[in-house]
Amino acid sequence: MAPDGRNEKKRFRGKGDLVKFRCSSFEKKLLLIKAKKSGLTLSEYCRRSAFGLEITERLSDDQIAIYKTLLQFHNNFKWIGNMFRRKDPRLSSAVYKLAEEIKSHLQKIV
Repeated sequence: MAPDGRNEKKRFRGKGDLVKFRCSSFEKKLLLIKAKKSGLTLSEYCRRSAFGLEITERLSDDQIAIYKTLLQFHNNFKWIGNMFRRKDPRLSSAVYKLAEEIKSHLQKIV
């Protein structure tokens, strides 16, 4: 206890130990580029790499636009398949198959 009767607060010390390693300037630039693409600091990128943790790259603006377009195509093909379900079941199943292919590509992106 502190002198005035209060409990002492435990302070978060964070990461205090330092680990250094040598690499070429090309390797450092490559590490910095990969860390930036994943939205991580260089230290966090190296830690995750060393421990084999998952590192996902952030999507660029172009990739986000493509993702949204594919999502809209998926929804439109599902809608078309629903329209033709009673009239032409073969066409409907072909459209559903195409929508599922688009969905599988969407899942690969994210």
